[in-house]
Parts: sequence; C-alpha cells; structure tokens
Amino acid sequence: MQDTAAGNSANPHGAGPSAPRTIIVADDENHIRAIVAAKIRSAGHTVLEARDGEEALELASQTPPDLIVTDLQMPFMSGLEMALHLKADPRFSSTPLLMLTARGHILDQEVLAQTNIVMTMAKPFGARELLRRVESILNGEPQIRGAA
Repeated sequence: MQDTAAGNSANPHGAGPSAPRTIIVADDENHIRAIVAAKIRSAGHTVLEARDGEEALELASQTPPDLIVTDLQMPFMSGLEMALHLKADPRFSSTPLLMLTARGHILDQEVLAQTNIVMTMAKPFGARELLRRVESILNGEPQIRGAA
C-alpha cells in the first residue's frame, strides 16, 4: 500500500521536519502499522506498508526507501532477518532501520553491528516520540544503537 502526503517542507536550518522521504513501515499488527504510517504521513512523507519482512524487502526492491521502520517479531521473516538481508544487498547496505521491539527486549550489540539498525524503540511508544526519532534519523543526526 502506498500513500503520498503533501505538506510540510524541510526546514533549511536543519531543525524540524525533513524533506519528504519514502519510508517503509513493516509490522504484522495492523493497528500498530496503521498508527505508525498515519503519523509519518502526517509529516509529509510517502509511506509504503508491509505486513512482514518478506513483503518489506519486496517493496524496497520496487521503491528504494530512505528509512525502514520495522517490528522485530513478525511471521515469515523477522525484522532482524530483514535487516541482515538489507545490509548484505549493495542497494540497501546504507538504508537505516528503526527497530520496534517488545518492552525489555534488548538486541545484542554484535548483532546490531551486522545491520543498519540505527535505533530501537520499545513498544508501547508514543506516536510523537516515534515521529521525532524518524525525523532525527532522516536529518542525519547522530544515533545511539539500542536506544530504548
């Protein structure tokens, strides 16, 4: 599913919303995927939605994304498996990922080092905080791997 939203433009001073970008949102839970996608669309970005890692990889091949927001635990292909596939593919080897995890789930730093996961975020999360983190990643601000 694809949706293009118009609206916010990038702030030339580096603060606030980034220029419209393409973002894949992958989550097997429909309500979470819908909330995340709607919040990102409200900032003016194009959002492609996937129900699992396999579908997200297929979407990425068709429309290379600027960022992927993905759940960790999904059927068919987990977010971590998808991240490893993306890192191994030269087309996506630098595409950043924001990983959504269950509260208390910590990804091993050695595993993170093998991926482009630049930040993790525990569920439940606030939609505003999620958007702040998305914009931070898109604006190229330094990230802390494994930040909750």
